[in-house]
Amino acid sequence: MLSDKSFPVIEATLPLVGSRIGEITPKFYASLLTAHPELLDGLFSRSNQRNGNQQQALAGSIAAFATHLVNNPGTLPETVLARIAHRHTSLGITEPQYQVVYDHLFAAIADDLADVITPEIAEAWTEVYWLMADALIKLEKGLYAAQANTTMWSPWRVAAKTPAGTGSLTFTLESADDTPITPALAGQYVSVKVTLPDGLRQVRQYSLSGDAGTSRSFTTKKDDGGEVSPVLHDDVQVGDILEISNPYGEITLKEGDTPVVLASAGIGCTPSASILRSLAESGSDRRVLVLHAESTLDSWALRSQMTDDVERLAGAELQLWLERPEADARKGFMSLHDVALPADASLYLCGPLPFMKSIRNEAINAGIPATRIHYEVFGPDIWLAN
Repeated sequence: MLSDKSFPVIEATLPLVGSRIGEITPKFYASLLTAHPELLDGLFSRSNQRNGNQQQALAGSIAAFATHLVNNPGTLPETVLARIAHRHTSLGITEPQYQVVYDHLFAAIADDLADVITPEIAEAWTEVYWLMADALIKLEKGLYAAQANTTMWSPWRVAAKTPAGTGSLTFTLESADDTPITPALAGQYVSVKVTLPDGLRQVRQYSLSGDAGTSRSFTTKKDDGGEVSPVLHDDVQVGDILEISNPYGEITLKEGDTPVVLASAGIGCTPSASILRSLAESGSDRRVLVLHAESTLDSWALRSQMTDDVERLAGAELQLWLERPEADARKGFMSLHDVALPADASLYLCGPLPFMKSIRNEAINAGIPATRIHYEVFGPDIWLAN
């Protein structure tokens, strides 16, 4: 809870700091990575530093947290914190690193707002930071403790590398040592670490796309804008060893008998496919509505898996949107305006941010409460602050 002393200061300065955070965070990262270049080796994404996504992600999380404290006194934004905590633990973030981040972040704030910052403003924003940090540290300790092992990275052997739609591949892995395996939940993801041609190690998260449990398979699109997927596609071969994290991610199928709506676009179909597979494997009698948008039918990475699983479920239905339609697909981009959404449905979203924002808004307008809309974000989460 934000203190009575800090609340009016944060309320008054939030518009200013919020408007400047986009300029503050690049200074912060430049300072941090100059002092700690090792953080780029196997932790921070170099491509996200270049395109600004890392800065946007930090800006979005700080803005969302501070805005929540002002608008909802006495509570914490649990959804935002859970998403960040899962992402952090999938990368191996440790408690001491929060102090390092604080030192460089607040030096950047002081530099950018030198003309207006006062000791009172600095103290209030320090409180905001540590409220957020302490909440994340607590969540992350619990997530680490829930794993079947204390190893951050385990070796997994590539057992198969299979084409999965135009420009995509599915990697099927098998454990390469005796590290205890944490059973994955449908919808979760793992971090994959590879060595780039220049020797730098980089990490990317991939949703598990097949069966959950102790197996591991994920599907990647080569031209996703990062540096990891091209290495996986071009350089990693069957029999090679990959470093894989334990499974993380809070967007998992909730138990119950209410209807499920899975809405995805492009390679965002991977967590939907995993959830759909778990429903099919369990012989679920829940009503399941699968909505997917793609550029062409051949581009649909997990087309066979998902259509097969829909056929296996008596209560499942598939609706498809294609930019260049064929078969029974609708033309253009997905819209819920003419979709009959089941009453009491829970909606699971994954895809590009504009897609998720549009479908989330349409779902809320259609009467699905925000509390029953779940989504996975791989990238900056700025729109949560709105």
